[in-house]
Amino acid sequence: MQLTLIRNTDESKSVFYKIARVVYAETCASSLNAVEALTSMIKNRADKMNLDITDVISDTNLFSSLNTSSPRNKFLSVTVNNPKFQMCLRVVTRMMHGMLADCCYGATCFHHDDEIPTWATSRGYIADIDGLLFYI
Repeated sequence: MQLTLIRNTDESKSVFYKIARVVYAETCASSLNAVEALTSMIKNRADKMNLDITDVISDTNLFSSLNTSSPRNKFLSVTVNNPKFQMCLRVVTRMMHGMLADCCYGATCFHHDDEIPTWATSRGYIADIDGLLFYI
C-alpha cells in the first residue's frame, strides 16, 4: 500500500496556528478571558501600528515565550490536539474573521504580573486580566 501525504495549501491557516501557539505559550490558556484579551491585544497592535499580524506575533520584545531562555518557550510546542490549545485556536479564528470584540480596552502591549519591564514603570496599566497587565 502506498500512502500519499496530503498538504494543506491554504497558507493563511498556518498563521492562525502561529498566533494560537504564541497565545497559548503566553497564557497557558489559563482562562478564556486571558486568551481573548491577549488575542484582541495582538489585533489592536497590528491595527494601531499598521503592522502585519505576523510581525506582531514575531516580536521577541513583546512575547517573552519566543525567547529560548524563557520558561514559557516550551509551551510553543504544544500539540494541536490539546484542548486548551484548541480553545486558543478558536479564539484566534474568531479574531481573524473580525468576530472578536476588543477584550483589552484598546491595549497594544502587555506583560505578566510577575514581571515589570522597564517600559511599564512610566505608564499605568488599563486592565489586569487574569495575571496579564495591559497598556496602551
